Amino acid sequence: MISNETLQQLKHQLEETKKEVQAHLDQNDHYQMEQEHPYENVGELSAYDNHPGDLGTELYEREKDLALNEHAEKEMKDIEHALMAMKHGTYGSCEICGEDISEERLIALPTTTFCKEHSQDKIVSHNRPVEEKVLMPPYGRFEYDETEGVTFDAEDTWQIVQRYGTSETPSDFSGDVEHYDRNYVESEENEGYVEDYENFIGTDMYGQNITVYPSIKHEAYEDALDEEGIMTSFGDLHGYEKDPYTE
Repeated sequence: MISNETLQQLKHQLEETKKEVQAHLDQNDHYQMEQEHPYENVGELSAYDNHPGDLGTELYEREKDLALNEHAEKEMKDIEHALMAMKHGTYGSCEICGEDISEERLIALPTTTFCKEHSQDKIVSHNRPVEEKVLMPPYGRFEYDETEGVTFDAEDTWQIVQRYGTSETPSDFSGDVEHYDRNYVESEENEGYVEDYENFIGTDMYGQNITVYPSIKHEAYEDALDEEGIMTSFGDLHGYEKDPYTE
């Protein structure tokens, strides 16, 4: 438990820090965020005649001021929250578990009201800058986004639409194209299923009674396996599985 002497020292430190942060915010109008228009910072009435490079610099400075202002305001909020906890007599105890916060942690971080195990700073924000939207691939997802769903989305819509014609020609593709009407991206992608064998194999509602339904896709699949000399597309089966497979 924190000693009364240390508590008074931290309280005095928080009050002094609060005065310094507030004085800094009042002096620069919250990093010029209270000004009506950002061009007032550089004394410009309009950006019409400015070079794009100058506009980029001004935008960068504006974004930096915005981040610094948010950081200062959060620091003020944390200080006020810690002082309020001191007033109510709860300072030094974790808001989550109620356990005492070590004195060393309070000295290093006077604004904290959480123990190390329940620190709110462990939460990593996944919010990305709005400028990165112009760098993202189509359909609003990163190329290797693990959260990508399997539902019908914008990409599926485009794949359906492009079957009716695009500006692509056979010369735009590195591989061979079976038919001129298949000149679009991922034209070989399966429709309605993932693996090739899912097109001609079915089960009951419990996943039992596997049944093979002969079709052109089934024959092509078997021919491809025979040509490669394998029993499945993902490799040969183990010895004890071959008999049920051939039967």
